Amino acid sequence: MNDFNSDSPSENEWEEQGELSWNEFDWEQYLREQDKAIARYLGFYEKLRDHAERIDETAHLMGWDDGDWSSEQEIAPTEGGMTREDPAEYDKLDPYTLHKNPVFIATKAIYLGLNRAWEKRSADAARIPPAVALAFQAALHRGEEQAVLAIQGLDLGDYALAISLFKRALRELNASLALIDDTRVAGHPGLTAFREDAWPRLFDLREIWLRVINECRDELSRPIDEES
Repeated sequence: MNDFNSDSPSENEWEEQGELSWNEFDWEQYLREQDKAIARYLGFYEKLRDHAERIDETAHLMGWDDGDWSSEQEIAPTEGGMTREDPAEYDKLDPYTLHKNPVFIATKAIYLGLNRAWEKRSADAARIPPAVALAFQAALHRGEEQAVLAIQGLDLGDYALAISLFKRALRELNASLALIDDTRVAGHPGLTAFREDAWPRLFDLREIWLRVINECRDELSRPIDEES
């Protein structure tokens, strides 16, 4: 999955930058910029929601297929009224953290879209049964939590751990799918529109994680270089 390369570049970047001396304000500014990266991804993703290859196209617009991990990039105009990140403008002095991992950004962005849509619809008990609203929200939370832990495993270079955690995330994702596809609630008027919107998003998360799992398994199957 080239657009969501799971190999962490953090080790080399930290070595090149030496000791980092940032205060709370610096880190807050940094985190706000990473929040903007999630918002940018979601913006691209929403515009491409009807595109058959929306995952890869969104990654392209984020600049990830140029092999650059940065989300601190300038925006350059492209066709179709959308913009594409410019990896050449990346501030190399910024440290690498989990927040810059493309899999993290994509996962957080898609979940953000799901949560926003669900909160809007489930606020009215007349539209969504309370039991369903709570159960689905809990499944979304557990799935996102397990996925973030899996991505941390990627950054640690522990691919077996990452696979195990992504499999847990997939179980929670399947629970989310089952809840909105349950025949007892699928016909509820407040749920029908949400189901049509959420279904492809959940399957996109599944596709991203499965691609990363396959990459992890490829890494684990490679023979160990005795010299290294």
